[in-house]
Amino acid sequence: MRSVTDGRCRSQISFLRRQFLQDGELPFSDVLSKELVSEALAISGVVWKERVYSPLVTLWVFLGQVLSADHSCRAAVARLIAHRLARGENECSAETGAYCQARKRLPEQFFSAIASRVGRELDAQAPSEWLWKGRRVYLFDGSTVSMPDTPANQEAYPQHDAQRPGLGFPMARIAAIFSLSCGAILDLGVCRYAGKGQGELSVFRRLMGFFRPGDVVLTDRLYCTWRELLTLQERGVHAVSQLQVMRKADFRKGQRLGKGDHLVEWPKPSTIRSVDWPTYRDLPDTITVRECRVVIGQAGFRNKSIVVVTTLLDPDEFTRDDLAALYRARWNAELDLRSVKTTMQMEVLRCKTPELVRKEIWTHVLAYNLIRTVMAQAASEHALQPRSISFKGAMQTLEAFRPVIACCSRLRHEAYERLLDCIAAHAVGDRPGRFEPRQVKRRPKRFQWMMLPRHETKLQLLKELR
Repeated sequence: MRSVTDGRCRSQISFLRRQFLQDGELPFSDVLSKELVSEALAISGVVWKERVYSPLVTLWVFLGQVLSADHSCRAAVARLIAHRLARGENECSAETGAYCQARKRLPEQFFSAIASRVGRELDAQAPSEWLWKGRRVYLFDGSTVSMPDTPANQEAYPQHDAQRPGLGFPMARIAAIFSLSCGAILDLGVCRYAGKGQGELSVFRRLMGFFRPGDVVLTDRLYCTWRELLTLQERGVHAVSQLQVMRKADFRKGQRLGKGDHLVEWPKPSTIRSVDWPTYRDLPDTITVRECRVVIGQAGFRNKSIVVVTTLLDPDEFTRDDLAALYRARWNAELDLRSVKTTMQMEVLRCKTPELVRKEIWTHVLAYNLIRTVMAQAASEHALQPRSISFKGAMQTLEAFRPVIACCSRLRHEAYERLLDCIAAHAVGDRPGRFEPRQVKRRPKRFQWMMLPRHETKLQLLKELR
């Protein structure tokens, strides 16, 4: 067994940190600390021998694989060979088998621990000017990812039941907690797409222990339920969401706070499916919530009004305009999911077993959080908000600078400064009222759809050839 305090291990940690600007006098340069990496290795009980693909080298290669436009293992191993030759080390085999075996050896807990802790460290160090009224606001939302059609993946994450066997792909549901201040992913849940206890609401309940008293949780209307609001209130956590379709707001009732703004008592539902009778009987009869009508105006369009529900009850500290602006920021959850799924190409995963699929997801989360760390450094250096910087621009710039940072030790700090300048230059424009048609101009190539399983289609082709 190799100790995490070994000299070579410390050297590998330092190299991994340098790739994401985690040394020097830059802000947030201790998010991916040596202690954090060593603790993740110790918690997961990693034991390894002296070999090319040590846990940290494997992690570095895996990170490069998910950050690259080419997600293949062959390209990842080729980058490692080029790196070893540049450092004057012996060349390793170009075969991908050793790398794939190294990924299998590393426990899933190692990937999840280091990815979530990097996000939490970044969020904890966010300065007060990035917070909303001195409070930490967290976004929660979910999406789906697909993966190769293998028997193991189909068993763990079955395809949609509307698809015929052999024609669909396994599908997993992911749901994550995002930081509104810096955009980092702080925790994430993975489950089946369908089935009892597999919905986004169930994942939200499993991850709810992350929130601390005084936090604000910003969600869409799916989470605006009596049970969720009560549970968060009991934890001292505040919620902001849109009113569910089944409920109707009547501003003639309750305690009036202003026009389209009142406090109202929500009675306990007659039944709560996920709560047994003794627990249900002990629940309070009502909870107090605040309902605010927000009018959304856009030139040339009819005004639209929505009702925002919150447990922030003080109208002087939290005005209706404050709540309207905060709920508008909920759209950042959709943008963050787009960044990790589309920009980082996580929408279609490549691994062929459920365990490796989850490791691939957590490696994407780690890469995403490390990019968010670099964006936070650029924002801090140039007095900007992290949300005003383009994620894709930061990812492209970091990928271009990584060879320079890895090889050029003498000019590394100058490269850091130039890198942060380039990232800060890619600002996201604030264009209110912008809209585009959800249509594609470029026509796809005309291939026939596969309507039968692959083996049946191949048999059909053989018959036609005969």
